[in-house]
Amino acid sequence: MKNLFRNTVTAALAVGLVACSDSTAVEQGTLSILLTDAPGDFHQAIVTIERIELVGEDEDQEGAGSVLRDIPLTTDLITLENDVADLVEDAVVAGGTYSQLRFIIPGACIVVEGDDGTTMTYASAGFVECGPADGALQLPSFAQTGIKVSLPGGALTITGEQKILLVDFDVSQSFGKQAGNSGRWVMSPSIKASEVEFTASIAATVSAADTVVFPDVAGQPVTLADFMLEATDAAGDPEGSVPLTDDDGDGVFEATFRFLDAARGPFSLTLANDNVTVTTDPASPVSVDASAGSEAAQAIEVTSAATTGG
Repeated sequence: MKNLFRNTVTAALAVGLVACSDSTAVEQGTLSILLTDAPGDFHQAIVTIERIELVGEDEDQEGAGSVLRDIPLTTDLITLENDVADLVEDAVVAGGTYSQLRFIIPGACIVVEGDDGTTMTYASAGFVECGPADGALQLPSFAQTGIKVSLPGGALTITGEQKILLVDFDVSQSFGKQAGNSGRWVMSPSIKASEVEFTASIAATVSAADTVVFPDVAGQPVTLADFMLEATDAAGDPEGSVPLTDDDGDGVFEATFRFLDAARGPFSLTLANDNVTVTTDPASPVSVDASAGSEAAQAIEVTSAATTGG
């Protein structure tokens, strides 16, 4: 088991600690924020985050309305599935308890697939990052009042140490069609934050037994490189889908799931391919316990393969 902080966070951030001042001063700490996205079925979901604010529980406390970021960031949330973007790095924050993390979002667009297989683009007024819009995307006052991000336990307490928050912008739950036949979509964000020390990762290796022969599909040979490894939590909700890769060419493929909420485990892993069905050892779905702050290793061996439905 490897420490998740060493393996992943330090690769994304240059981490530093801020020392406390004298005993009469308010104790300070640092706060870093990473952005990720839960899996969804959108082709694109681009947002501009104009400002990030930390709101104190007590309006009179020092730093009660701290601005953590005021440089706009435009990003496609879809690219952040099983990945992260740095939003705030080591911002110095006054000690105290904070009740809200607030994102100011002035513009967004989405690209979705219709029942007939064609794609449609919906955008807020004047937002062109997804290209010409086919319809409107409504952002109810997010440019003014912002979006409240749910904090772990309902509040965040800074007591001189360093905190790292992982903010999960769940695209699949954040955009929906407006009721009726207006053709509009509405952004109703589902965003939650968790402390990185309470997240986990899973590093899986996948190989095939010597006796396994993968079938050809449409005249082309199938290999493990054509499979995805899918993860679900204990409730059966998706945690992402990762392609198998074999960078060193030794026949052992790898896939890693990062920043999983350890409290939602144990997690289940399944090999997926639209045309080929496999059996595995351990039997699929493979259950994995992933502890907070650690990386769990799981080896999976394919023991047979056949054409789906064959």
